Amino acid sequence: MNPRIEERTKRTEWFLHDRFGMFIHWGLYAIPARGEWVRSYEHMSVEEYQPFFDTFDPVSYDPKEWARLAKEAGMKYAVLTAKHHDGFCLFDSQLTDYKSTNTPCKRDLVREYVEAFREEGIRVGLYFSIIDWHHPDFPHYGDQNHPMRDCEAYKGKEHNFERYLEYMHGQVRELLTNYGKIDIMWFDFSYPGMECETWRATELVTMARSLQPDLIIDNRLEGSGQRSGTIKTQNPSVYAGDFACPEQMIPPAGLTDDAGESIPWEACITLNDNWGYCSADHHYKSPRMIIRSLVECVSKNGNMILNVGPDAKGRIPEESVAILKEVGRWMKDHHDSIYGCGIAELPKPEWGRYTQNGNRLYAHIYEECMGPICLSKLAGRVKSARLMKDGSEIQMTNYWNIREYPQDAFFFFDSKRCWTFPLPDENDTVVEIILKE
Repeated sequence: MNPRIEERTKRTEWFLHDRFGMFIHWGLYAIPARGEWVRSYEHMSVEEYQPFFDTFDPVSYDPKEWARLAKEAGMKYAVLTAKHHDGFCLFDSQLTDYKSTNTPCKRDLVREYVEAFREEGIRVGLYFSIIDWHHPDFPHYGDQNHPMRDCEAYKGKEHNFERYLEYMHGQVRELLTNYGKIDIMWFDFSYPGMECETWRATELVTMARSLQPDLIIDNRLEGSGQRSGTIKTQNPSVYAGDFACPEQMIPPAGLTDDAGESIPWEACITLNDNWGYCSADHHYKSPRMIIRSLVECVSKNGNMILNVGPDAKGRIPEESVAILKEVGRWMKDHHDSIYGCGIAELPKPEWGRYTQNGNRLYAHIYEECMGPICLSKLAGRVKSARLMKDGSEIQMTNYWNIREYPQDAFFFFDSKRCWTFPLPDENDTVVEIILKE
């Protein structure tokens, strides 16, 4: 095995066990409340954006409450935007004045976050944008995303990009030095002409791993939401990352390298249609969709990190809280079908999905069936089965109308009602099946 892949496998063992995390996009953009890309989309200058810095004071920010919610939802790790593309830092960086401690807030919000989430036993990660629309030495005119990309006043203006890189690397060093053990560094993002060694990526990763040897890193020093990069090969680069991060979608068959081997991956998904707080966006996904999407990820050997976008006062929206609590109620009874599980040895069934952990097969049943539930090709292999919702026994059946299918196993949820029967859980009814070894 390639030594880089071997090291990646060891580093990501906990990550691939825990499966479910919380993403938190939060910053100055919560005040205009039109999403985290508001500066870019509306071509705002530094001066036009400055009032949000001058008035940033999230008086209701309580990371302990956030952490309790994440734990209740069954999330095992979290990632907070320490710095997004607008360049504003939620931490007390010594390399800039553009930080939360210089606003009316006067708090190191990252420090409070890491302490609160660690206290709840949740692993902590930090999102860090490698692009920066506030820094004077980051390219402005002609850049793909910069708010001033079309502003003629910046045409021909020289930027000392090496000075910017020193600044960017220095901030990563601060985050990995001053806040204790960090489990995930989530870099964002590369695009054509701004990728790989443009960021001095080998140097950056080497430095990060020297400071935090167990740190896992995403793939966006090289890739983006549009492409994964060399992590999908048997010869990944130094900066290929430890996991790929498809955005706002779940890969049709999971992610594998060019030899067909599964690679670590995590689908990053929003609860509504925006990452940062957007006051007009009430298009929220249902708890059922979130639960089934998490199951889909796990059934394809992947993780899911689910985003919340707190408002300007530091509150997670009520709609998000309600959804996460409902997901948590399901996770309380069914977490064994998620944690430590992955792709099953059987193909996807017609009525839902399988996840598997060793000889424990989990049948996630989404649809009522005409007659019994069919466990294709499992005749004689079922040692026992139980409904996870209440732990009740599920008995295999040999009812008269299935006897010409001896290769399959079948069961009813109620042996006295042998045709159709309402599913015990409309979100996802799960049966734990112990297979004979």
